[in-house]
Amino acid sequence: MEAAEEEIIDIAIVGAGICGLATALALHRKGIQSVVLERSETLRDSGAAIGILTNGWCALDQLGVGHKLRSTALPLQGIRDIWLDSNKQREAPVSKGEARCVKRSELMNTLGDGLPQGTIRFGCRIRCVKEDPCTNFPTLEFLDGSTIKAKILIGCDGASSVVAEYLKLKEKKVFGAWAVRGLTYYPNSEHGFPPQFSRYHGNNVVCGRSPINHNLVFWFLLIPGYNVPQDSEILKNPDLIKRMTVQKITNGSTTFPNEIVGMIRDCDMASLSLTHLRYRPAWEVLLEKFRKGTITVAGDAMHVMGPFLGQGGSAALEDAVVLARCLAQKINDHDHDTKKIEEAMDLYVKERRMRLVRLSAQSYLTGLLLSSSASSLLRKLSLVLIMLVIFHDPLSHTLYDCGPL
Repeated sequence: MEAAEEEIIDIAIVGAGICGLATALALHRKGIQSVVLERSETLRDSGAAIGILTNGWCALDQLGVGHKLRSTALPLQGIRDIWLDSNKQREAPVSKGEARCVKRSELMNTLGDGLPQGTIRFGCRIRCVKEDPCTNFPTLEFLDGSTIKAKILIGCDGASSVVAEYLKLKEKKVFGAWAVRGLTYYPNSEHGFPPQFSRYHGNNVVCGRSPINHNLVFWFLLIPGYNVPQDSEILKNPDLIKRMTVQKITNGSTTFPNEIVGMIRDCDMASLSLTHLRYRPAWEVLLEKFRKGTITVAGDAMHVMGPFLGQGGSAALEDAVVLARCLAQKINDHDHDTKKIEEAMDLYVKERRMRLVRLSAQSYLTGLLLSSSASSLLRKLSLVLIMLVIFHDPLSHTLYDCGPL
């Protein structure tokens, strides 16, 4: 039997997550075709929902989908922290400008609907990335034995990126906390929660709640110091995840409000996920080489950060706009000169680097502050002082404008 002929495509995007779909849509709007290679059989929406701040909405408007998503999500009017042990409360703005919580599946479907039919290929399980010795173009080898040679390869395949591995980027660090995320529907009546992001602190956990619309709420539980083996059954079992989450907020010295306990008990089981939080340190974002030949990365593959600023998704949307703009300045759908591609990718990395260094540093410090135990008062004071010195305006990051597509 003759070997299958190797397929050659111009631009391959690995991963049909938020960043991969947004990058493909941005390129499409610039008149440049791409192919998105997704390992699963459908679009994956793990994580339930995503907070999008002013800078993320700027990027979505450039992609031409902001108006569609605004109709599905309520504007959030601020953030409220409640310390249940002391009954202390604090309110603050959540963003300078616009903030909404969007159901992840709504975001991904909206991005995907804007792409030409056939752009996304499902079931593409990549074994490895190699370099063609003749052309120096990247070659993707799949588990089924097939191969694709791409003139441009963009890794948007998340924290465990095969493309990042090929670029020899350092492995992501493990943050000392786990997060449970889920959705709760109130089909028969409105939930009645105020249109704000609320965080409840108690029992050494943080429970956050954000309404998406009048009948749907996104929530999460941040659990510092939790230890779950990678092969644990709880990672795959929503019932165990829910039971553990309820236990964390009910078995302790602090009493969580009944509305919080009921919200978790009545959650949509299919939306539940338990994940170990990972991050790429700011100094690695500053020093790593994110481009080799005509290969680069974007989104979590480039700068995975904890959810503490709510900027992971918005930063990925920024990546998509900037990368597509840089590529469109140097190439078109009929001209893929290697030198021009490399120049475009270098422009992209240069433009994104310092923005991502600051976001990564602020997210990490904020995460340490949120996950510090009540006994570590000196540590908390030190973190607050560092934050005040480095990030004297803690919301300035939400005003960033990635620029026109």
